[in-house]
This record gives sequence, C-alpha cells and structure tokens, in this order.
Amino acid sequence: MDEPADQPLTGDGGRAGGPFDLSGRVAVVTGGNRGIGLGIARALGLAGAAVAIWARDTEQSAAAVAGLEGEGITAAAVPCDVGSEETVVAAAAATVGRFGRIDVCVANAGGDGHRPFLTSTLEDWERTLRINLTGAYLSFRECVRDMATRADGGSLIGITSGSAHHAAPEMYGYAAAKAGLGGLVRSLAAELAPLGIRANVLQPGWTENSRMSPDSVPTALAVESVASIPAGRWGTPDDLGTAAVYLADPTLLYHTGAELRVDGGYGVMAPYLAVRRARELG
Repeated sequence: MDEPADQPLTGDGGRAGGPFDLSGRVAVVTGGNRGIGLGIARALGLAGAAVAIWARDTEQSAAAVAGLEGEGITAAAVPCDVGSEETVVAAAAATVGRFGRIDVCVANAGGDGHRPFLTSTLEDWERTLRINLTGAYLSFRECVRDMATRADGGSLIGITSGSAHHAAPEMYGYAAAKAGLGGLVRSLAAELAPLGIRANVLQPGWTENSRMSPDSVPTALAVESVASIPAGRWGTPDDLGTAAVYLADPTLLYHTGAELRVDGGYGVMAPYLAVRRARELG
C-alpha cells in the first residue's frame, strides 16, 4: 500500500484516491452510539461502510443513527447487551438480515468501574469482565461466524486501554479485562488468518469521550496529562476513527495480531515521566 508522501489526508479517515475505501462493507461497532464508539462508527461510515451500532440505550442509538444518516452514512441501531449471549446472537442475525453480511467488528463497548479491592465482590469482578472481555468474545464470535461463510475475510478490532499494560489502582478488573482482550485478539489473529480474517488491537490514550474530557477532570490533572503528551492535546473520537478505518481496510492483508497505539506519543513518554517524578519526589 505504497502512497505518494504528499498525498493529502481527507476528512473521511482515508486518503484522496487512496486505498481506504470501505464501500460495500458492513461494520459492527459495539457501544457505537456515543464517544469513541460513535467517532469510529462515523469514520467507517464516511469511508463507505454501512454501520450497525450495537448498544443497550436505544434512545441514544436512534439519535446517533439520525446524526450519521444526516451525513449520508447508511446506519442502523441494533439493540444489544454485549454481556448477554442471547442478545449478541440476535444482534448479529439482525445485522445480517438488514445488510446481508458483516465484514468488520469493532469491540468497543465497556466500562471501568472503580472500587477498592478490599471491598470488592465477586459480582463486581464478573460484571466488569462480562462487559469488557466476554462481550468482545461474544461479538467477535458471532461476527466471525458470518465472515467465515465468504472468501473475502474480515477485520476484528478490539478497543483496549493503557490499563492493559500499566497499573490501574481500583480498576483491577478493567485492567485485567483489557489485558485479556489483547490476548484474545492475538490468539484470534493466528487462528483466523487462514480464513483471511485479521484481528488487531486499537489502544487509545487520553481521549475526549462522553464521560471524560480535559474540562471535566480536575485542572491539575488536565494540565499534567496534556503536558505528558508530546502531541500537546488529548485525542478525539475522530483520531480513533481514522485509525479504525485503516485497520478495517480490506487491502490491509498483512497487518494482523498487532496493537496500534493512538495516544499522541503518551506511551513512549511514560517511563521517562515516571523516572522524572521519582527524582522530584526523592
């Protein structure tokens, strides 16, 4: 996929005249009715894909679909609780019934759930794993069952977190689930490669979403977080959408089992920042 270095970026997550064309493809985005999920759904749609938004909040999904359709995107709201096998199976059947196929599955739905370890319960732990890991497993499985009926492959994208690699106090369940998601994706990349189905991880850094932004966190944290990002700002859902379009592109045949970090350079700075802070405290 060599391209001229001076080829301009377009607003649809692709390149003018370039390979990022998802026309005729169908993408599922779990939790795609707000925040990062909606940014990904929008980018996939602007690149030409029909988009099925799987989410529990039907009112929010309807509003998201209306917004996407207003931009000329073909989209549908599909009620789904990713932690429920029954509703995931039904959502996949509804998506295939509506669009005829599934080519891309973005496992984005999740939640972090803060709770001190000593006061946690097994129910807390299992709920967090169900939403963040089991939901991805079920979504991938049902979408792959459709992809495997054709010879043109597909793309699985797991939305993970820096918590998969770094300590997350009081978010141990979320961290464990996101680390597990990475293991799931890598294993599927190897197992499904003969079917032409690719699987990759997309890891956001500090990203504005429906729950958090630089304006919604304490000023000191906002200032410190931006100062820690070489790009000098938090990411946006559109930043993640552009990366998802890349991973979803059917011509990206040789990119699988990898983790694409979209964090403005924050990850490469983390060890340096930790050492610097230790020196300041010492």
